[in-house]
Amino acid sequence: MIKKILIPILLLFLSSCGYEAIYSQKNNAYHNFSISEIVLDGENNINIRIKSKLNNYTLVEKDKKFILKIKSSVEKIILAKNIAADATQYRSVLKLSVQVVLENNLVNNLEIIESFDYDSIENTFDLKSYEREIQNTLANTAIDKLIFKLTNIQ
Repeated sequence: MIKKILIPILLLFLSSCGYEAIYSQKNNAYHNFSISEIVLDGENNINIRIKSKLNNYTLVEKDKKFILKIKSSVEKIILAKNIAADATQYRSVLKLSVQVVLENNLVNNLEIIESFDYDSIENTFDLKSYEREIQNTLANTAIDKLIFKLTNIQ
């Protein structure tokens, strides 16, 4: 009986909480910059994700316009091995080197580094798909940090 009453009330309160994603298309009006050009170099999968997330900022015109030159790299480091010399722990490191050029030719260099430690999986297919998922998550986090840093550039 309590569950029948509690669940609808809980759903009512949670559905009207007003949550919105910070970097959604609707919230681009709060950012004070636009991107006029993006030049990408490095890891192809990471670059595709960067381009898709930063495309929202190329469609609008703002006072501050940036030209971004981004070089991405992903490194997989072995942290630990077992007795048979098989890797048991890895670290995936994503590095973004960003050169931000303003319209008045002022240049800022930013470096964003994200890393994640994980254990090995015996099935290599599962390990590769898990590593791809980790890289996508690291890329999303790095792009969010890049957007935050771009909003703070004077």
